[in-house]
Amino acid sequence: MKKLLIIEDDAAIAEGLTELLRLEGYSTEAESDGEKGYQKARTSAWDLIILDLMLPGKDGLSVCKDLRSEGVHTPILMLTSKKEEIDKVLGLEIGADDYVTKPFSVRELVSRVKALLRRVTFDTGELRHFCFGDVQVDFIKYEVTRNEKPIKLSATEFRVLHYFTEHLGEVITREKFLDDVWGYNAYPTTRTVDNFILSLRKKIEVDPSAPKHLITVHKIGYKFCQ
Repeated sequence: MKKLLIIEDDAAIAEGLTELLRLEGYSTEAESDGEKGYQKARTSAWDLIILDLMLPGKDGLSVCKDLRSEGVHTPILMLTSKKEEIDKVLGLEIGADDYVTKPFSVRELVSRVKALLRRVTFDTGELRHFCFGDVQVDFIKYEVTRNEKPIKLSATEFRVLHYFTEHLGEVITREKFLDDVWGYNAYPTTRTVDNFILSLRKKIEVDPSAPKHLITVHKIGYKFCQ
């Protein structure tokens, strides 16, 4: 049984998520304080963490950032009541694997959880190592370096990068990404892909404002150039 940790200070939302996810067959625990949730997240084995952005004690961005800096790779689904793209992008930059904006539907939340759990691990096939520019990628060890300095990527960012390397030079639509990488049955928003690409560019491109590898194809999607 998959173990999920919910860090959410709104009692009604936390209770609703707990009941909903238990009905879906998951084991859940909840914390309403950011610091307590952080301590629990770093000391126990979880399959997924649902993390609210605004928390007492320690905000969600700090929780996520500190977990990643300590080497905790548990997938994180971030909840935010803010609609500004900057909050979502910041969450992705520090290691969140996905986000849902409040208010969210029950169906969407469950779909995001299931999809995220499915994509935590993936078959690298014969492609185990890949290099481009000054970046070296080890898909087996989940390690990326640029100029021999480590770069921290989330599990989803590894999947996005791996997908790109398997489709060198191909133009990939946002919907195709959501199908093959995110595994969504229904598209919540193609901005999800745009935000991940923006975050990934900041980590692997020398000049993210003038990318040489993750190229935007206007009104269609993206392609990867080695």
